[in-house]
Amino acid sequence: MKCKDFYLEFTRVTSYAKSFSLLLARLVVAYGFYEPAKMKWSGIESVATWFGSMGIPFPTLNAYMAASTEALGVLLLTLGLFTRAISLPLIVVMIVAIVTVHLPHGFSAGDNGYEIPLYYMLFLFLFLSHGAGSFSLDRFLFKDKED
Repeated sequence: MKCKDFYLEFTRVTSYAKSFSLLLARLVVAYGFYEPAKMKWSGIESVATWFGSMGIPFPTLNAYMAASTEALGVLLLTLGLFTRAISLPLIVVMIVAIVTVHLPHGFSAGDNGYEIPLYYMLFLFLFLSHGAGSFSLDRFLFKDKED
């Protein structure tokens, strides 16, 4: 078997893991938004005050919007429902987090840098472009395919 044939066969076989990997990625990203959403909702006024201290306009409104987007993201990513649609506002939340909190600390997650929010953004961009995969309500309800 030639190298090219081997690679093509390897690619064909590993493509069967695509939807499973999208499911695992969705669940991990959803879980990653769970604690921040829970924290924001448990102390929304403190979050609004913190947002105000960073110069975020309309801090109370933005605290509710961020908390709502994250909580809705947890639910929708877990179910694989409206996955492409929820990915956009979650990307915006990550951009705001990077610019307002993480960027001054550099890249490293160990220094509270933008590494982790960047990874979340990359995963969300994959969901936006590829969909939720076969193991999702998007596929069941809308016949949304990942390709």
